[in-house]
Amino acid sequence: MSADRRILVINPNSNEAVTRGLDGALAPLARPGIAIACRTLAEGPFGIQSQADVEQVALPLRDLVRREAADAYVIACYSDPGLHVCREATDRPVLGIAECGVLTALARADRFGVIAVASRSIPRHLRALRQMGVSDRLAGERALEMTVAETASGPDTLARMIAVGRDLRDRDGAGAIVMGCAGMALHRRGLEQELGIPVIDPTQAAVAMAIGIVAVA
Repeated sequence: MSADRRILVINPNSNEAVTRGLDGALAPLARPGIAIACRTLAEGPFGIQSQADVEQVALPLRDLVRREAADAYVIACYSDPGLHVCREATDRPVLGIAECGVLTALARADRFGVIAVASRSIPRHLRALRQMGVSDRLAGERALEMTVAETASGPDTLARMIAVGRDLRDRDGAGAIVMGCAGMALHRRGLEQELGIPVIDPTQAAVAMAIGIVAVA
């Protein structure tokens, strides 16, 4: 394996607090010979919270993939914005954290739940699950009713995530939880300890898959 393999993790919003959270959450995945670099898309909105935000960042993401060399790319937003146009722009792997987070949850439990930032995100997420063909494994999706910025740095985020996670576990029957926003990254361990079931940080899941891909390439 080459000593200069590089995984580029792109935060498609312009909130540097989210990117710092990604740096911290991905630190345990560091491996000799594989560099994990996190980047903020300066052209992005402060938080990706609507379909318009998703569409807005697709081409800037593609342009970043084209100009910055890497052995694999991870789009660190649970809406997987620009995923297909970025895949079209490079022969390197491009991974979306929603796809990877869900696939990891399916390996940990029969049915999974998703914690969304806001209710308006849920229809967008459900469309993606139908496209993946895994809707029948979804126990439920419940929203925090917060902003992306609040999930990254708000003082009450973990408490709210615990309350929503308990509903997904106890009312909906979820055996694993996927955190439906990259901004939630630093809360995974605390949430898992409180719930007693697997909690998936989708960015960690995507980067773990990317490491596996580049390690055997």
